[in-house]
Amino acid sequence: MAFKHKRKLALPDEILLSIEKPARYTGNEINMVKKDPRSVQVRFCMCFPDVYEIGMSHLGIQILYDMFNRWDDTYCERVYSPWPDLDQIMRERNIPLFALESQEPIRDFDFLGITLQYEMCYTNILQILELSGIPLYASERTAEDPFVICGGPCTYNPEPVADFFDLVFIGEGETSYRELLDRYKEWKERGGERREFLETAAGVEGIYVPSLYDIEYHTDGTIKAVIPNSPAAPAKVKKQVVADLTHTYYPEKPLVPYIKATQDRVVLEIQRGCIRGCRFCQAGMIYRPIRPRDLEYLKEMAVKMLDNTGYEEITLSSLSSSDYKELAELVYFLIEECQERKINISLPSLRIDAFSLDVMSRVQDVRKSSLTFAPEAGSQRMRNVINKGLTEEVILEGAWEAFQGGWNRVKLYFMLGLPGEQLEDIEEIAVLANKIAAKYFELPKEERHGRPEIVASSSFFVPKPFTPFQWASMDTAENFENKRRFLLGKVKEQINQRSIRYNCHDAVTSELEGLFARGDRKLAKVIEDAYRQGCIFDAWTDYFREEIWEQVLEKNHVSRDFYNYREREKDEIFPWDFIDIGVTKEFLWQEYENSKREQVTPNCRQKCSGCGAMRFGAGVCLEQPQKQ
Repeated sequence: MAFKHKRKLALPDEILLSIEKPARYTGNEINMVKKDPRSVQVRFCMCFPDVYEIGMSHLGIQILYDMFNRWDDTYCERVYSPWPDLDQIMRERNIPLFALESQEPIRDFDFLGITLQYEMCYTNILQILELSGIPLYASERTAEDPFVICGGPCTYNPEPVADFFDLVFIGEGETSYRELLDRYKEWKERGGERREFLETAAGVEGIYVPSLYDIEYHTDGTIKAVIPNSPAAPAKVKKQVVADLTHTYYPEKPLVPYIKATQDRVVLEIQRGCIRGCRFCQAGMIYRPIRPRDLEYLKEMAVKMLDNTGYEEITLSSLSSSDYKELAELVYFLIEECQERKINISLPSLRIDAFSLDVMSRVQDVRKSSLTFAPEAGSQRMRNVINKGLTEEVILEGAWEAFQGGWNRVKLYFMLGLPGEQLEDIEEIAVLANKIAAKYFELPKEERHGRPEIVASSSFFVPKPFTPFQWASMDTAENFENKRRFLLGKVKEQINQRSIRYNCHDAVTSELEGLFARGDRKLAKVIEDAYRQGCIFDAWTDYFREEIWEQVLEKNHVSRDFYNYREREKDEIFPWDFIDIGVTKEFLWQEYENSKREQVTPNCRQKCSGCGAMRFGAGVCLEQPQKQ
């Protein structure tokens, strides 16, 4: 039963009326959970360290928020990074950061859980802690402070921010949180020391407690050993996996914001994981094995979520939707259901084939929509290097079918700076875009809808932990810029250049992302110093301050040559090697060697490659059991 009590807003009207989008801070959204905070044993505040609109679009928090609040003993609330306008006011007036549900200070909670979705949010972690009145460093916290825990993809190398966290959750949160909170309740009742709880928490599978490990270094700065300083700390922390996604938590009543969020629609997660094995892709490795949700369950959930939200759009969430075996039946069900309701359907991460185009022609206004291809590399040689498993023939055939179906706008995604890349490979990006535009002009004039628009976008390659390219070096920002200019020049040389538009990601932020993706605990001081000098919202172009980052890197004697620009030796100990993701280091090395030979590895449904994920006993690994 919902708790009925008139809340007092933490911010007075005069402040709310003076800041941008005050609805970011008032809570009380549709489907918000209301409980009496005094009636529960555990208060947990879930935080996404970025602006409200982005945080409200994060599916992981929606799932955990729903799960926690189903438990009678727990109240889960939310907080997001205050935008700079409110940030300044809160500091000037000493207003403590507060949760949206109860409007009460974060410092009064038992846990503060922070999602680490991308590296460029790291200074915002410190913003959240400082505004909450919580010491930045875990070592400085007392019995009066909440336990600060993080989860999300960046926790697969938590070391650059490890000093700021009491606990790190490795893997999928639906698994071990119940045990963690039960141990917390027992500890709280006993009234033990803070370290005592940290040690008991370390016994929960998937929980990493940074303070229980010491790091030893070689004289060259590489890691010599990661040594537990407590018998409670395991040598390896095992990633947690939900084996059965159908019989687990998923929100029937997701939160609906009052202002437009980045993803303002029902999100239906159809599966987790990916079978493809792209060598640059961290998600494809850390979320193995691929695990689908049951078709009938998805149909039921789609109807319930649309009924409970009033959204006018539904999207399928998956790393590769086309690999969901029952996609056709699900999509045709949604088409029938949504046409009645006048609801739009979004189908991302589809392969462009006859089925996909048929489906999309039914759910989109073909004259306005665009199609997305992600070749990632322009040449076939580089697509083999990265194990993309996509030929030029398939790309052009997909484009041709799309143009025949009435589309005239195609988005293409590429990466620059991939291992082994040559200038001729980069030029092939422009050539491929030109070939796609040329396909359009093969249509009879009466079937064309104006000029085609081919939008080619490139980001810069960042070698991520737990990928075959974790040993590879990264390009410098200068090299990235040179490659960008070279590609732009080649686009302008194409016959169909008027039909091609080229966009590019920022090189400097990519360089910093690489530093934090592969860094160690020595970077915590860099992050703190940058924050002290005003760095927050680094993922936002308008707020990123390159000059400050340059200064703090120099001040702390942090070498980008060491972290970013060198190729690792096979036997080097990585900062993240204490984490067991199931996929073995031996498999990743073999894939790195295969990339140098330009050798393609079959996907998981074609052939088991012995990556190690079979130990989880779930998903694709059970379809055709093979020895690993």
